[in-house]
Amino acid sequence: MSRTLPSLAVSILMSTLASAAEPALTIYRSDSDSLYEAGSAPVADGHAIVHEQRTLQLAGGKQTVVIDGLPALLDTEAVALDLGGAARVLAQRVVSAGDAGALAAHRGERVQVFAADGRMLADGVLVALDGGMLGVRGDDGRVGYIREFARVAFPQGSGLPGSTLQVALDGKAGAAPASLTYPTAGLGWRAAYSALLLGGDGACKLRLDALASIANRSGRDYSGANLKLIAGAPNFARYDRGPVPMAAKAMIAAAAPEAPPEQSALGDFRSYAIGGSLDLPDASVTQVPLYAGRELACQRRWLVESGGIWFPPKPMLQPENYQGGSGPVSSQLGFTTAENLPSGTLRVLVRDKDGRTELLGENRIGDTAKGREVNVDLGVAFDLAAARERTAFSIDRGARQMDEGFRLTLTNTGETARTITVREHPNRWRTWSLLSSSQKPSKQTPDTLEFQVAVPANGKATLDYAVRYAWTPAEE
Repeated sequence: MSRTLPSLAVSILMSTLASAAEPALTIYRSDSDSLYEAGSAPVADGHAIVHEQRTLQLAGGKQTVVIDGLPALLDTEAVALDLGGAARVLAQRVVSAGDAGALAAHRGERVQVFAADGRMLADGVLVALDGGMLGVRGDDGRVGYIREFARVAFPQGSGLPGSTLQVALDGKAGAAPASLTYPTAGLGWRAAYSALLLGGDGACKLRLDALASIANRSGRDYSGANLKLIAGAPNFARYDRGPVPMAAKAMIAAAAPEAPPEQSALGDFRSYAIGGSLDLPDASVTQVPLYAGRELACQRRWLVESGGIWFPPKPMLQPENYQGGSGPVSSQLGFTTAENLPSGTLRVLVRDKDGRTELLGENRIGDTAKGREVNVDLGVAFDLAAARERTAFSIDRGARQMDEGFRLTLTNTGETARTITVREHPNRWRTWSLLSSSQKPSKQTPDTLEFQVAVPANGKATLDYAVRYAWTPAEE
């Protein structure tokens, strides 16, 4: 005999409150900016696994249990309810509000509909919503449609917005502990780092502070949650859920635990378990410490780069193919991390003469393992400039050689001397050698030449170099 939810929908209906005691959330890293922007509507980005413990009051025999107040963006195909030996699940259905409003998620639940003067207009199971009308099936099996009403009450449930889980089961009477697990969008986290440059003896030092920004745009609150944050980039197979309209809700602040999370490995990823419990109100971003702040040695760099790592299919002999003129000088910061750094935004700060902390620049960093170097491009330096001109060019086709020379003029209008890294990419052909240079290169590879050029305050410095390309008859 087949069993379907519609045939059981007229049996006993029971709802549990949406707020479970101390739910456990495993939240995965998400770089979606929409999760962290101000707003009240659920966002179909991010990924989390939610574990909730519920207690269901069951009547004996076949019945339908309703669990409401679930997120609007949960994965309907991955909801799992474990009742142990208390009941046998026959079927389950997730009902979402979609574009029909909050009441649509409660189809199949018992409702009471009241007029403005308090009179009860209907008492039965909500079966339909048609514009401004409610379709309610009474105990006699007949459906009545109510257009003008003032209030809808849920005798056995909370009536909270979001999604509703309706479970047809066959079980014993009494209280039954239930473990509910479901994935949902609308939850995500990412790292937020601040690096404060420290003054002192002239050496580059910084204080690195790391926070985890946890966004909840799932459409429901999570109170007293135990949190686990996952760093890495696992694959998620999901369909585009599209926008989900919801009623507006104010942003709510939530206190964070004092101790940094406990870090461990989780397969190929990193897990950060936050001690204690934390409130995650809907439409909020909560920050907790990821690591204790620490001081690190660092390196300030200023870089001017010409060309790129590329070689043509044949020697490029045309004289006009070269890069000249003025170019920007990038301001950069580098340091070696003492901790595993999950992907996030690094904001570099500096104290001005008035004692205020100001932003020097910011950039995204990728997942960085402990002991690796972090390099951040902070922007274009105002006081530094570079001009590049070609000083020589000649071709000896018989000898299959080509010589080319350049001069770079570096200008510093600031009050502090700078050492600028000049990075050149000789790319007319893959076989080349350095003929001469006004100073020894600090780095030379098959596709790169680098020089460290000291430029005095309010002064200039020049760099001259020449390279020779060579090729074979077969390469012409």
